[in-house]
Amino acid sequence: MRKLLVILALSLFASSAWAQDVSGDYRIGSKDLLAITVLEIPELNVERRVNDSGTIDLPLIGAVTVAGKTAPEAQQQLEEILRGKYVNRANVSVVVKEFASKPVSVVGSVAKPGSLSISGNWYLLQAISAAGGLDPTAGRKIFVLRRSDNGLSDVLEIRRDDLLQGSSGTWNIPIFAGDVVNIPPRTIVKVFCLGEVRNPGALEFDADDRITLLSVIAKAGGLTDRASKGILIKRRGPDGKDIEMHVNYKAVIAGKDVDPTLKADDVVVVSESFF
Repeated sequence: MRKLLVILALSLFASSAWAQDVSGDYRIGSKDLLAITVLEIPELNVERRVNDSGTIDLPLIGAVTVAGKTAPEAQQQLEEILRGKYVNRANVSVVVKEFASKPVSVVGSVAKPGSLSISGNWYLLQAISAAGGLDPTAGRKIFVLRRSDNGLSDVLEIRRDDLLQGSSGTWNIPIFAGDVVNIPPRTIVKVFCLGEVRNPGALEFDADDRITLLSVIAKAGGLTDRASKGILIKRRGPDGKDIEMHVNYKAVIAGKDVDPTLKADDVVVVSESFF
């Protein structure tokens, strides 16, 4: 089931209308680096960076406006110019070597957060590595935001362990120009466990953890011999008033009742049994 969900998530992310093909749909912008090859005219085999006015200056041709065009469109434009002036047939290749106009942003818990001018085919691990790698404060989730020219956007959530420890490389997804990779820092939340547990007090959990009553009691060292089977959970409601939930510990242990999920700042009170 997990594998099916992975395939479905990646398919939706890759096949969305705004998911770009680096070689075909990307619109050239200022500061992009282009590699141009002309089979019939070796003098035009050059690399040029697009200037702020959106043009490149080429031998024999001069200034050519390429901003706003895809690589195939720029290629067709150069072929038409060359056929009109110099040759009967022109075989032109235009490749975007650096996507500097739409850099990839890596933000959050990395050593060097900021913008990266990608070149060639990039993947998620490569982008994180170029940003200096994960910081020790990094949380367990990585988010990749992709936005299209028409304003549509979507976010793919990736678990850090799936990316770093998975053997298949499924989650090491391609990264395109303009993507934002966000690695939020690890967030600590507290749950309070009081009464008849071996180590009562405030307990710290990772916000990405699923915190349940049994995990809280386990972290508190377990129940004492004097503990009652009845446990009280107190939670502050949206209106500022306390909400109380009574739980039968033995029924939860036996699997008869659901192990309740707890939230930050919940208070678990284990009362003393008088029998």
